Amino acid sequence: MSDHEIKIQGDELPIGSYTYKEFLNMATLFHNYPAPGLMLGGYMVEAAKARMPEGTLYEVLAETPWCLPDAAQMLTPCTIGNGWLKVENLGRYAVTLYDKHTGEGLRVAVCPKKLDKYGEYKTWLYKLKPKPEQDTLLLQRQIALAGASVCNIEKVTVTDSILKKRSKGKIADCPVCGEPYPRYHGAICRACQGDSPYRQILGDSTVSPAFPDTIKTVPIEEAVGKEAMHDMTRIEPGKSKGPAFRKGHTFEVGDLCRLQRIGKNRIYVAESELGDDWVHENECARSFAKLMCGENVEIKGDPKEGKMELVSAASGMLTVDDGVLEAFNMVPGVMAACRKGYTLVSSGVSIAGTRAIPLFLQRAEFDKALRVLEDGPIFNVKPLRSARAGVLITGNEVFNGLIQDRFEGIIAGKLAALGSSIEKTIICPDDRKHIAGAVEKLLQQGCDLIITTAGLSVDPDDVTRQGLVDAGLDNILHGAPILPGAMTLLGRINGVQTIGVPACALFHKHTSMDLLLPRLLAGVKITRSDLAAMANGSMCMECAHCSFPKCPFGK
Repeated sequence: MSDHEIKIQGDELPIGSYTYKEFLNMATLFHNYPAPGLMLGGYMVEAAKARMPEGTLYEVLAETPWCLPDAAQMLTPCTIGNGWLKVENLGRYAVTLYDKHTGEGLRVAVCPKKLDKYGEYKTWLYKLKPKPEQDTLLLQRQIALAGASVCNIEKVTVTDSILKKRSKGKIADCPVCGEPYPRYHGAICRACQGDSPYRQILGDSTVSPAFPDTIKTVPIEEAVGKEAMHDMTRIEPGKSKGPAFRKGHTFEVGDLCRLQRIGKNRIYVAESELGDDWVHENECARSFAKLMCGENVEIKGDPKEGKMELVSAASGMLTVDDGVLEAFNMVPGVMAACRKGYTLVSSGVSIAGTRAIPLFLQRAEFDKALRVLEDGPIFNVKPLRSARAGVLITGNEVFNGLIQDRFEGIIAGKLAALGSSIEKTIICPDDRKHIAGAVEKLLQQGCDLIITTAGLSVDPDDVTRQGLVDAGLDNILHGAPILPGAMTLLGRINGVQTIGVPACALFHKHTSMDLLLPRLLAGVKITRSDLAAMANGSMCMECAHCSFPKCPFGK
């Protein structure tokens, strides 16, 4: 829309120090045309500016990416580039100017009730008609006459996350694409993680992987006296799978029939040295596995069929750096897979495997994969400590002898299975003072793990959490996306790990306690984010024949 298409009648409300026509021309230059949202945004931004205390150093928060941010960039020093304009796509046509030090400010938002006398205005905002059917001239006229009168203006205080100054932090070269990126995005840049806005063009090297010039293919009749370039697999369905020939084997006449039986009619042979531009699959597997091994994880033997196995050197909990594992698998031509993290493993069992996909990996791709692994090992096995648990059983009905306690036996069994034991058990009523006092006695007894039972729900008698707080509970996490066990409580009292077990553990064989107690004993930190990540898979199927932990619960 050009300037002359909008009729200026002289009664249009000014936008700050600009006449309506002046701002319209500015909008045309900045935005390519005077979009209704931009003209409205001008009135909204100026309404907030006029009410800000003089001398305030302010920043801007726009709640939509449509047009409104441009008004802020035109009328204030705040831009997306300098970081003083933040856009949170909440889908609401609202803008806030706030003190950059205190967060206190003014929010201006369109009020639907104030649009009743501006029919075309309302049609545009709610998209009641397709754009070609809207009366744009009438809409612009209504915007110019209404100004900010169609908006609500309220005092607000933005959150700390909005006040936080943006920072790129440490910059590193992405090991996949080689370009600099903010290191906090992960082990590789966001584009290489799959967020690239560009279509990946698959070249011939991806469809038909490049291969060393020094390696040739010959019929098996010419194989006699030649060395096998790699392990050659033989599969007997339902019986066995393994190498029929190992790398380095020198073929004899008697091997030709065996080669045919495993489906080999041609083999690779080396005409000369491989050179530095290529890495054999076995060398890749050894190098990757070495860097992946952390605490109590070791390499098992030599590569087999191009794959390297990693095994646990101790019994404990397997922990996996998911970010580095994912980044490694984003590098073309390599792979690593493992058991599910946070599962318990015995000493000597296989926990992970890694290999190159092609027989020979280009050195550049090999180096990329190694750079991803520079951040440290991916796999660790954390031994479980032997805890001396103090058990606090709450409930008036148990304390008064109305029912017999069953919790102590359940907890004792779960602790014993993990190599721990109960040091002392105290039964107390649903009373905050009694609960806090009981905790103190358990700590004096030398208990290094506090387990409480029940009293964590919504009933007025459920005061276990309050009693624990009185006893000094901090780092509190109450509630977990785990069924059964949603009311689980985690925290520390004077540095001692504390877990509150909901009453559901009396009925259900396996609950949140079975998922979280091993983590505590392994010394694995549990955050709210960790709990949230457990939600997918943490609903027990309550099978008639329980196979936990060999089931999906907690995985």
